[in-house]
Amino acid sequence: MAALEGLEFGKSDFVLLDEVNIEQFMENLKLRFENAHIYTFIGEGVVSVNPYKQMDIYGKEDINAYRGRELYENPPHLYAVADAAYKAMKRRAKDTCIVVSGESGAGKTEASKYIMQYIAAITNPSQRAEVESVKNVLLKSNCVLEAFGNAKTNRNDNSSRFGKYMDINFNFNGNPTGGHINNYLLEKSRVVQQNGGERNFHSFYQLLRGGSDVMLKSLHLHNDPANYVYTREGAVTTVMMITLFHNAVLSALNVIGFSEEEIHSIYRILGTVLILGNLQFETDSESVRVVGMGDVSHIAELTSTEPDNVTKSLLYRTVATGDGEVIEKGHSEKEACFGRDAFTKALYERLFGWIVGRINAVIEVKDYNPVLHGKNTVIGVLDIYGFEIFDNNSFEQFCINYCNEKLQQLFIQLILCQEQDEYRREGIKWQHIDYFNNQIIVDLVEQPHKGIISVLDEACLSVGKVTDTVCLESMDAKLGQHPHYTSRKLTPSDKTMEFNRDFRIRHYAGDVTYSIEGFLDKNKDPLYQDFKRLMFNSSNPVMKEMWPDGQLSITEVTKRPLTAATLFKNSIVALVEKLGCKEPYYVRCIKPNDMKSPLLFDDARCQHQVAYLGLLENVRVRRAGFAYRQAYTRFLQRYKMTCVYTWPNHLMETDREAVEAIVTQHGFQDDVAYGHTKLFVRTPKSLFTLEQERAVLIPVLVLFLQKVWRGALARMRCQRMRAIFAIMGCYKRYKVKVHFWEVERRFANVCNMADYGKSVEWPTPPAALTQFHSITQKLHRRWRAWQMVKNIPQSDMGAVRAKVAALGALNGERKDWGCGRSWERDYLANVSHSHSTAMCVQYFHSYMRMNRFNKSTDRALLITDKHIYKLDPKKQFKVLKRLPLEVVTGLSVTAGVDQMVALHTSSQDDALLYIQRGELCPDQDRIGELVGTLIDHFTRVRNTPLPVKVCCSAVQLHMRGKPKSVTVETKAGQAIADFRKSRDGFTLLIPSN
Repeated sequence: MAALEGLEFGKSDFVLLDEVNIEQFMENLKLRFENAHIYTFIGEGVVSVNPYKQMDIYGKEDINAYRGRELYENPPHLYAVADAAYKAMKRRAKDTCIVVSGESGAGKTEASKYIMQYIAAITNPSQRAEVESVKNVLLKSNCVLEAFGNAKTNRNDNSSRFGKYMDINFNFNGNPTGGHINNYLLEKSRVVQQNGGERNFHSFYQLLRGGSDVMLKSLHLHNDPANYVYTREGAVTTVMMITLFHNAVLSALNVIGFSEEEIHSIYRILGTVLILGNLQFETDSESVRVVGMGDVSHIAELTSTEPDNVTKSLLYRTVATGDGEVIEKGHSEKEACFGRDAFTKALYERLFGWIVGRINAVIEVKDYNPVLHGKNTVIGVLDIYGFEIFDNNSFEQFCINYCNEKLQQLFIQLILCQEQDEYRREGIKWQHIDYFNNQIIVDLVEQPHKGIISVLDEACLSVGKVTDTVCLESMDAKLGQHPHYTSRKLTPSDKTMEFNRDFRIRHYAGDVTYSIEGFLDKNKDPLYQDFKRLMFNSSNPVMKEMWPDGQLSITEVTKRPLTAATLFKNSIVALVEKLGCKEPYYVRCIKPNDMKSPLLFDDARCQHQVAYLGLLENVRVRRAGFAYRQAYTRFLQRYKMTCVYTWPNHLMETDREAVEAIVTQHGFQDDVAYGHTKLFVRTPKSLFTLEQERAVLIPVLVLFLQKVWRGALARMRCQRMRAIFAIMGCYKRYKVKVHFWEVERRFANVCNMADYGKSVEWPTPPAALTQFHSITQKLHRRWRAWQMVKNIPQSDMGAVRAKVAALGALNGERKDWGCGRSWERDYLANVSHSHSTAMCVQYFHSYMRMNRFNKSTDRALLITDKHIYKLDPKKQFKVLKRLPLEVVTGLSVTAGVDQMVALHTSSQDDALLYIQRGELCPDQDRIGELVGTLIDHFTRVRNTPLPVKVCCSAVQLHMRGKPKSVTVETKAGQAIADFRKSRDGFTLLIPSN
């Protein structure tokens, strides 16, 4: 860090000063400011001096330079503190907070914005849409809250007139998942009155100067702030850059998720406030009336109420008597003006509270489950009003300065008091450092029954007319002996205070004189119930939502509400408790001058701030103390991998001995101290060295753990696969056995069945038995065939073989082929004109033949085991021709029911036959018998196949070497089948029935 900055710019950490005194502190602070080095460390905190100019140190390169780096690796910067808080939150899963403090105009708001921008920039590297949405809302909320909660004061052009504490929730990955905003004590009195040279809230000027003509016309407004009582002060000095932010605010409202109706309602309320401020009242005889009813109509239109109800609320007050009677009491002109101003302040305050609540509803963490999403950690960012001393200090300054006292007390408690107490408890040698503990001032304000807030509440609750002066007298009586309280009555010689008006508190930051005037009214914060009921009965749902207490009727008894001071005290106590349970990081803002000059460094002004912020005491404690402390168990858990004696687990008697081993191995013995339960490290350098070595080892350990875990996963997967295969094997074997059992059950009695199990349905086999199932079916069919065949006489076996041969040859292509009748084969013995023969007759039948002269003649066919004979039945079956069987090369038949067959020969002189149905067995198909007989003979005797062709259209053959085509036609009126010559050969004409 020193090498990056150079000593010519001063010491980058006040802890490194040669001597810790106010002179060297101020000299170093001034040197750095003059060289545009506005940030300086004090340990883990940073001191920021407002430069009053834009500085080019917040870009993307600067963000990358600080991302993930240790606090002292880079020059001092807001980003260094923001990154340290983020790393502490992510590494140790510990809630952290960044407290931005300083007086008004010191640059707290800008510092908070840069911190938010840095956290948004370093998170969500995977660009998840839901995380980006949360980040956008968190960033855009700053723009909206500044517009409605900030104003120009004499000390600051963009002064926060409310306190803001934002919690940002992070998941286990370190990505923002939501947040919550708490707002404290909006300075609503600024709505109706501002000091000279100051302005109202930015939102009014942005609307009037930046709103479109259409919008302003719809709100019945003009674009000149000087036209309105509430914005007249400071209208001339309106900064155009502020007013031009109107479009940016509209865009931010849309990004956050406000609907068009809600946005329009917001600006309708702003218009209502401005018009209310211009309302005038006058006394007419005994009653008060509104001057100019046109404004009343505009107010009724903007608030979605009735004009009569608006007028009634402004001029009358509804009260209930003791017996329950309701009466209307008219206002005086002064009371009407008071009620109008109270109403406008309440309108703006509730609008601001509603906007904050609406933003919270959008960014709150939804559906969070610690079991599923891991621990939800938080970084808090506090941007709250700074200590204020004005010429006229009223109730608001009293509350603001009390808040700063509480925050200073927290700083003292955490940084100065607790740290020294811890050194004592741990037995660390330590030289005590004196510091001013402002607890006595905090007690002066908030102590029960004695403090100023208690006196104010008691005066507000008293029956009868209690004035501010009476309240001051009560404070003088009860607090007169307090060393930090005085008034003109208690110190008559002090002419800087007025009798019966002023009192003074000696704050840690300086003496502040407060004017008691208006304290009681502002503490009671009175608002007539008529206005609450008026707004609750609005037809605008947004406005109705802002006034839930308006639903109570005037006769309903309600509990007296807490006073403004008590409410503020409770919220600040809760804030301090919330900050106290987090690990704090401080940004201490200093205002270099009151002229807002980037060149002027007011030594006295800055020294005063250094004194009341306790920065010198902070340096002394940091310099004498230790930068880091951690319990032995936690330290060992984080750094045990850096030492061979402690990884993975040490064998020493205590954790302290193990920590000593780590320190000794790295040579840090002179930079640490050992307490009873904690290790204290003096310089961040030692801790940075440990973090560096740990960062190197973590990837190695992660790879080792991944290797072990992946091996375990692989082994588990292997075991599961083995188990699966074992189960699959057992199941497959079971399915096979079940299939066998089922087949056995179904076919157990097939021997006694008439069809030998043909009608039995086979069970579906498992995939492994598909082939076996097919073979088994074939075996069963063969067995069933054998069971049927074995009982056939030997004399019938020739016909059976012929049928089998015909079945295979015709292959189902011919529908009718005589399978159902008995095949006698030897028909010669049954013919009346038969004669004795010694030949083995295979087949005999009458047929009609087509000769070479294209004439059909009747002949008889005789097939023996060697020849085919053509016989003439008219001449005692005289042998006309003998054809050796070896010249037959094939057969052709048709697919129809005709009896035509072509015998193909090797000499290409084929025989075309049409077999007669016969005298003995009319209407019987003979083709199958002829085909089967020939095939059986060729296959069994000659051991050669005989091709058979089944023709679906024409039969092709050769006669005397010439190709012929024979077709079949059905002809009505044809008595018997006959051949006729055709163009390509012959046509067989068969009867139609």
